[in-house]
Amino acid sequence: MKSFGAVAGIALSVSLPATATETSRSAPGLSLEKAISDPLYIAVQNSGMVKVLPSKQAWPGVAGAHYDALNTDATRLMVSGFKTGKVYVLNTANGKVLASIPIGEVAQGVKISPDGRYGLAVAPSQGDVAVIDLNTLELVKKIPVGKVPHNLIFSADGKRAYVTLQGAGAVAVVDMQTLEKQHEIPTPGLETPHNIDISADGQRLWLRDFTGNVGVLDLASEKIIKTLKVASGHGGIDVVPGGRYVATGAISASVVTVIDPDSLTIVKTVEVGTGPHGVRASRDGRFIYASVTADNHIAVIDAQSLQVVRREPVEGKFPFWIAVPGNP
Repeated sequence: MKSFGAVAGIALSVSLPATATETSRSAPGLSLEKAISDPLYIAVQNSGMVKVLPSKQAWPGVAGAHYDALNTDATRLMVSGFKTGKVYVLNTANGKVLASIPIGEVAQGVKISPDGRYGLAVAPSQGDVAVIDLNTLELVKKIPVGKVPHNLIFSADGKRAYVTLQGAGAVAVVDMQTLEKQHEIPTPGLETPHNIDISADGQRLWLRDFTGNVGVLDLASEKIIKTLKVASGHGGIDVVPGGRYVATGAISASVVTVIDPDSLTIVKTVEVGTGPHGVRASRDGRFIYASVTADNHIAVIDAQSLQVVRREPVEGKFPFWIAVPGNP
């Protein structure tokens, strides 16, 4: 039987060519303010808090802080509580928890619609996506989407949401006007699609699975056009603003893999520390941030040199995900 719920301790390994891996663990001394110009909101799971950088604020009261996501103007932050089954909504002006909303046994990926009306949260045990009205802060609907959903992304116009079905080898398409599932898109070659992002032109989904693979899904044909072997375990995936790179983590390894989205080839693997999971770039694409779960820091990668230029401690345990203004 496959296990889909673990987030750490996966005994997988990967061999990477020495010439392809940035092996230095010492990072040059780029200042924190230069490395992080917009706030990073880091879900620190085992400490039950959100850490904010560069201000170094710590916001408690979010037990099991797992995935997080910002609205378009970065005034609200949604956070899933992994084993609490709750979704928290926070005011980013002061870190106050505005609501705590139960959605199921476990809460996984969260996202806020481009117009800010709805927050979606994945309840994998129930096979649902919970719809939260962010004006009333109430649960308004649960949408059945399929077997073991995990995370999601919106189309740029907000008309559709794409949900990974880790237990079905597929992506569910949700109509955001009717709040109903439209259909499923199979992902052959990716049995366990886990995390997800979308290209800036809205034509491709980038999928990261549970066991060390990336898939590229063409939405016009609804076909997987490429799979790539990356480092072991699961991880986040981000289409870097500006379109030059796609970056993905690997919780059972120690690298971030950087992919050229045009040639669909791996450009480099960058050593960041043990257990990188969340990966998000700055809104201008200048830096790529990785939450390093076992070493409890944020690695900052210069997107020009593809080298680590800073490692910033989070002063908490198991930083899992990162939300960045301007890069939903």
